[in-house]
Amino acid sequence: MDRRRAAGVGLVLVSAAAFGSGSLFAQPVYAAGVDWLELSAWRFLFGAGLTWCFLLLSADRRRSLRRLDRRAVLASIALGVLYVGNSGTYYAALETVSPSLAALVVYLYPALVAVLSLRFGHRLRGRRAWAALAISLVGVVLAVGGIDPSEEPPLTGLLLAVASSFIYAVWVILAARLSGERREAVAVDTDDSGSATAPVAVIMTATATVYWVSALVTGRPVLPAQVPVEAWVGLFGVGVAATFIAIQTFYAGARRVGAAHAALISTAEPIWTISLAAILFSIALTPVQLVGGALILIGVVIAQTGPAAERAPALTVRVADE
Repeated sequence: MDRRRAAGVGLVLVSAAAFGSGSLFAQPVYAAGVDWLELSAWRFLFGAGLTWCFLLLSADRRRSLRRLDRRAVLASIALGVLYVGNSGTYYAALETVSPSLAALVVYLYPALVAVLSLRFGHRLRGRRAWAALAISLVGVVLAVGGIDPSEEPPLTGLLLAVASSFIYAVWVILAARLSGERREAVAVDTDDSGSATAPVAVIMTATATVYWVSALVTGRPVLPAQVPVEAWVGLFGVGVAATFIAIQTFYAGARRVGAAHAALISTAEPIWTISLAAILFSIALTPVQLVGGALILIGVVIAQTGPAAERAPALTVRVADE
């Protein structure tokens, strides 16, 4: 595995851990009386603000912003609006569906990305990658186990989680295409300075704008003075970890390994969530969950080793020539 691809794998794993922390940070926020729309408004305000700070602190990243052409800017805005659908349905589902069940449903998305990539992106190549996907999905099912089958979740919450999975699969494919991924191989861009940060900043700004307009128009208590004090730690955690770090690292990682492989690597997220819950809330991992975690890791290793993985194309953001 070359250095660029190894960096991509590492970035996606960091993203998975960051995304997986979001449902845990959200629990005390909901307990404080803040709903999913108010949480999402602050989540993306923090995320967008930090991304712009990160962008503007570097001369290379500032130049990458100036090089974004109109098409890339409009595509980023559209991705930001679409991300409202994914993130909103997921966090709305968490109000009534347990994090374990929500993770189980949402993590159908790697399979959806793999299928969509057959037509719209860089598809998984060979039996090895598809076997790895199957192993990882089985691992997800086991790792988020422990759901009492006698407990019927609210139908609305379950449908929201299903919708989140489909919307996110489409978002991943479109984000990778914005980065330059196509079914054919693309040229390697060895200069990574800032090229992912600029479109991500536009994406998160668009998402934050939609959430804040929606919250203000519907009269939600979203202003700082209206937010309970005990909710701020969770809001900041969701904004920093599950938004700024998670989206930035996933986007940068997907540019290096392709959307389908990035989605497959992301199946490591549930085991991180379960492990963190065990540490913070003293929830012991069951043998079945440990087996599931092992299968997830095995699937990731299988997918990222071997000749097919080495041939995956690098991605590059389309920018206008100076």
